[in-house]
Amino acid sequence: MKAKLEQLGIIISYSRPAVSNDNAFSESLFGSMKTRKQYPRQEFKDIEETREWVLSFVYWYNNEHRHSGIKYVTPAQRHQGIDGNILAKRKEVYRVAKLTFPERWNT
Repeated sequence: MKAKLEQLGIIISYSRPAVSNDNAFSESLFGSMKTRKQYPRQEFKDIEETREWVLSFVYWYNNEHRHSGIKYVTPAQRHQGIDGNILAKRKEVYRVAKLTFPERWNT
């Protein structure tokens, strides 16, 4: 098993359970999942229901949820390389607003 994982370029992790510093990205993802309003409060009835929910979460997380760590664009926008255009448009809106309403800024 170890050899196959290495052949596939998968890094084996020996992180400790419930220690967020060992696996911060996974812990963060699970936190996002469990605090989502749509997270089921009861057990899934079967594996198919589980799969459906996880697939819908992954779609939302990658295509709709704007992440603070990547300047409030979606991972899909970042992956597709369109985040630069989105951020440039935001910057321009901010620049025009600052010129139009300078009293709103303390500079």
